[in-house]
Amino acid sequence: MNQIFRLPFLGISLLFLSCNSTSVVRKQNGKLSADTYLPKVVYKSGDFVITQLTENAFEHKSFLQTKSSGKVPCNGMIVRNSGEAVIFDTTSDSLSSAKLISWVKEKLNCKINAVVPTHFHIDNLGGLKAFEQAGIQSYANFKTIEFAKERNENLPQNGFTDSLVIKVGNKKVIAKFFGEGHTRDNTVGYFPDEEILFGGCLIKDIDATKGNLADANENEWSNTVAKIKKSYPNIKYVIPGHGQYGNQKLLDYTIELFKKH
Repeated sequence: MNQIFRLPFLGISLLFLSCNSTSVVRKQNGKLSADTYLPKVVYKSGDFVITQLTENAFEHKSFLQTKSSGKVPCNGMIVRNSGEAVIFDTTSDSLSSAKLISWVKEKLNCKINAVVPTHFHIDNLGGLKAFEQAGIQSYANFKTIEFAKERNENLPQNGFTDSLVIKVGNKKVIAKFFGEGHTRDNTVGYFPDEEILFGGCLIKDIDATKGNLADANENEWSNTVAKIKKSYPNIKYVIPGHGQYGNQKLLDYTIELFKKH
């Protein structure tokens, strides 16, 4: 496993969001609680939304204009700790990616250590130029770099084969390839400290269809997701590439959707 050890609150008001903050608003059965976190939209501007799911993990959502389906919502993940952050997936263009970078730096007061595109489609790495211009290193599966080059897409700067551990403050996040599914290069992001998974387009939200299968391996899709479920049995939140975040039921739904009958 490759490793990177140092890459070269909700409070009463959202104005107090900070990477160094540990206080969060929690509520359970109508009372404040130290056990349950309430997901909440913390930023919304036009077609760009950021939702805080746990104390240190956020979903970023932007929209890709397509000919066949109109505007398609595309998700990514931000993980922060001790003044540092890692982002999984860019938005589909440089303009909205620049907005994402600014929000993390200005509102979370975080230095962005890395961005990790989870596969080679435009909704995952279309905004890489904005990250490069901001001096932020990008990391992806070597297959992602290979396929992006074939399609003349933006290229991640650094590659890994199986998995990658990236330090964020004194915590770690993991990027890992479990097998083929939506594409032959799809990886996932996992933040063990708060048990949140960014499944990207490998994971479907509840009631979703199979979607874009142009680069898919349907025969292996269920097996790949089953490996994720076995490796990370305590997942609390799952962010799919498109649609609504949820819990492990999204893994079960995806496994069943692509299972051979």
